[in-house]
Amino acid sequence: MESLPRTKPLLMRAGIGLFAVGMLAVLAVFVLFAAGLEDLPVWLSAVAGLVTPLGLGLGLWALIREHRKAARKAAE
Repeated sequence: MESLPRTKPLLMRAGIGLFAVGMLAVLAVFVLFAAGLEDLPVWLSAVAGLVTPLGLGLGLWALIREHRKAARKAAE
């Protein structure tokens, strides 16, 4: 059986993108705090604290959905 190159589903790509944006925000928070800034913008902290786990959860959800779909196809 020939395996065709598969693309990641849209939900997985969205999760990866959100996680990457969140990790950049976490990195920015650490760099700014290390540079001596104490009053960081609230939006930056919110992105770092909310978008990162949201992206991780979305990616895991997409992964579970893909696994279940593949398991159903294999069972048929």
